[in-house]
Amino acid sequence: MLKLEETLAGHSNPIYALSSAIDPDRFYSAGNDKGVVEWSLSSMTYVKILLPVQSSVYALHRYHNLLFIGQRSGTILVYDTRTDQLLARMDHHKKGVFDIKSIPSKNELISTGEEGNVVIWSLTDFTFLYEFPVINNTLRVVEISNDEQIIAIGAKDGLIRLYNAEDFALLKVLEGHTLLITSIQFDPEGQYMISGSRDAQLKIWSLPDFQLQKNIPAHLFSIYSIVFHPSLPCFASCSQDKSIKLWSSRDFRLLKILSNEKDTGGHFHSINHMMWTADGKYLISTGDDRHIMIWSFEK
Repeated sequence: MLKLEETLAGHSNPIYALSSAIDPDRFYSAGNDKGVVEWSLSSMTYVKILLPVQSSVYALHRYHNLLFIGQRSGTILVYDTRTDQLLARMDHHKKGVFDIKSIPSKNELISTGEEGNVVIWSLTDFTFLYEFPVINNTLRVVEISNDEQIIAIGAKDGLIRLYNAEDFALLKVLEGHTLLITSIQFDPEGQYMISGSRDAQLKIWSLPDFQLQKNIPAHLFSIYSIVFHPSLPCFASCSQDKSIKLWSSRDFRLLKILSNEKDTGGHFHSINHMMWTADGKYLISTGDDRHIMIWSFEK
């Protein structure tokens, strides 16, 4: 299953975001210490500071060779990882940017954050296109459906709002969670959407009708990240409770718990983000303990 392969140190403050790179051997991390860092998987070492930033980074999103960097200040930086050049500063948000996603079919980028608005940008020239309000409070997460037709927004009021990606019309509001929505993912096979919250619950919503099918009391505290394996029927969740859990994506059985309490090794503080490598060989996790942990995966 999953085994701790390596622990990488180098950040001096909590880490909030991870991103893949074009080179499958590399990945990026960022957080509260004013720099985006590049790492090597083959050598399991620090490579370089990709670029300095002026405030904490809450979100990293890669689209081809472009890395979008969402900051606490509200600025989104656009960095070309092929030429190592800063291409643009996207200034519209007035408060922290918590999530960024791309909609390739529309050649658009979508960002959400602390002020409660959704902002749409051009992926061609990074200009502001459109903005619409959701609530007068934090929007923590945005996710795009596999067919790029639906935008799912997770908010501080515990509701998930579904919007039409074409015209941004509100389609449906999903009730079920009681606290801030912190993670949303669509099943790669298109059967359901899964959400996690500060209420420590995982909820399974059927597609295409978005009916609540299952509730899983998954963790003790906030669930900050849910990630599906790129090729196998399983997904991982991580939490403020310092644990990572591996689940079957078919019947939602708990397959593995990774934590210091289970003597598997693990983080000592809240786990804020995770990602799988493209080949599914590694799960990468990070959090408030300033460490990046590389977990090797075997069937």
